[in-house]
Amino acid sequence: QVQLVESGGGLVQAGGSLRLSCFASGRTFSGNAMGWLRQAPGKEREFVAAINWSGGSTYYAEFVKGRFTISRDNAKNTVYLQMNSLKREDTAVYYCAADSSTVTIATMRGIDYWGQGTQVTVSS
Repeated sequence: QVQLVESGGGLVQAGGSLRLSCFASGRTFSGNAMGWLRQAPGKEREFVAAINWSGGSTYYAEFVKGRFTISRDNAKNTVYLQMNSLKREDTAVYYCAADSSTVTIATMRGIDYWGQGTQVTVSS
């Protein structure tokens, strides 16, 4: 079992920045791919970013490329999502995910572990 706890969400003005963190406990963190997904009110959950076990490969949804950066610190069992140039449409609950595969995270098909989510609200 892997437990995921997100933090760092909040209210920010458009154009601002936030950094989300996800702490993982339980099974060995460094063996898992990690990722972030989000769900806006009234919309389907969507993929945001993923990172492989070593941090050497990262993947992003088109709508966040150049603005968001995913990273991980295996010594701290933590994955991060640095979000810059935030837009109102980035408002959503952001979920941390863990799985053996970045492809599974990106396609959201059968992800092994989810966090509870953290709210990000971007105001104009």
